[in-house]
Amino acid sequence: MEDVSTQSDIREFLASRRARITPQQAGLPAYGGNRRVPGLRREEVALLAGVSIDYYVRLERGNLAGASEEVLDAIAGALHLDDAERAHLFDLARAAAKRPARAPRRARGPVPDSVLRVLESMTDSPAFIRNGRLDIVAANRLGRALYAPLYADDTARPVNIARYQFLHPAGRDFFPDWETASNTTVSLLRTEAGRAPHDSGLTGLIGELVTRSEEFRTAWAKHNVRLHHTGSKPFRHPAVGEITLDFDAMELPAQPGLTLTAYSAAPGTPDHDALSLLASWAATENATPAGNPGPVDRQNR
Repeated sequence: MEDVSTQSDIREFLASRRARITPQQAGLPAYGGNRRVPGLRREEVALLAGVSIDYYVRLERGNLAGASEEVLDAIAGALHLDDAERAHLFDLARAAAKRPARAPRRARGPVPDSVLRVLESMTDSPAFIRNGRLDIVAANRLGRALYAPLYADDTARPVNIARYQFLHPAGRDFFPDWETASNTTVSLLRTEAGRAPHDSGLTGLIGELVTRSEEFRTAWAKHNVRLHHTGSKPFRHPAVGEITLDFDAMELPAQPGLTLTAYSAAPGTPDHDALSLLASWAATENATPAGNPGPVDRQNR
């Protein structure tokens, strides 16, 4: 079943990337006015990648196992893949060949105390550590305060951003730009699925979301992937109202698969004032710090 799933992912990913590029965008003449497929034809991708048509057809049917890095690079160039999509293509090829990734992808055990101390030292910025499934496995005091609505829901542990976003009745209210936020979430999970196709926790989460959320199911079928390192995100917080924060996300090299995300706001802005209000509210609420059992799930990594 895993082989069938990988082949299906490869087929749908390549076909969806091919469908979005016109011959003009690819620098090809558009012969004839009656094209039966959106975007490029398979033979046009083969031409651009410098491979035979038969070979490309086999690749798009899911047979990436024997493809060399040079061929994968050529296909990535022909399909105008961005960095995240190119990495995803290589992850799919590794999964098809049943080759392990070049480096360990998952840390095991609890978040190290040294990392938790760094997290707690960030007193002016909401910050948290997540895994590839978007479980929040650690958070500092402000991070827990920012995501207080997720922690208030005791029905599921560990706290999971995707599950709250798609399945909780308050998800759309907490994430006011819900469409953008939800598309980002699905793209991150799709990226992680390419990296870790045998992660049973991830597979279970995706199965739950596909079954219970039509919006997730529709977005998942698009096969979009992305890298998520910096940007801004709006929230509608029950204590401080509307607040938009800049974020920077950093993978932890010594803890493969974990990412530290920190939020900030420019001084002198309304969002900075709202962040100060959040800090005051967190102190009043006595939000649990990073190392305590509440925000750190030491069993689900």
